[in-house]
Amino acid sequence: MSMKVDSLRKLFVHSLKDLYSAETQLLEALPRMAKAAHAPDLRAGFEEHLEQTQEHVRRIEKIFESLEMSPRGVRCAGMEGLIKEGEEVIKEVKEPDVRDAGLIAAAQKVEHYEIACYGTVCTYAEVLGDREAHDLLGRTLDEEKETDLKLTQLAESGINVAAAD
Repeated sequence: MSMKVDSLRKLFVHSLKDLYSAETQLLEALPRMAKAAHAPDLRAGFEEHLEQTQEHVRRIEKIFESLEMSPRGVRCAGMEGLIKEGEEVIKEVKEPDVRDAGLIAAAQKVEHYEIACYGTVCTYAEVLGDREAHDLLGRTLDEEKETDLKLTQLAESGINVAAAD
């Protein structure tokens, strides 16, 4: 951490900056994941989540506007690593159905990471009495959970079975 974090408010701000970095990194990765997806439903899911992620970025920016601060200044190493894992799937897995199964796994790791992060900052916002941030972050948390569920449904509805053949 490049800043002295000695209060929950500062930890909240730092965590939000980390999430902003995570989401902006994901904006770059999702088009590559969509392009690499073989199954049309998976491709469409990545494209839909790209639109959602753009909204997630806007929500974080709105919170930073209310704080009169910049969302920049932190690089999310966690997301960087998760994206790298997804890119390895794209490069190394040549069989399209197996690659799709691997892309789902990589995407679910990202979703689980985001669910943990949004759950945390949502709780911080509540404790700090920042109702607007709590509501915005809670909406995003719900959408991340929904995306995770959709990925599970795609995997269970045939992608993993196709990969097993």
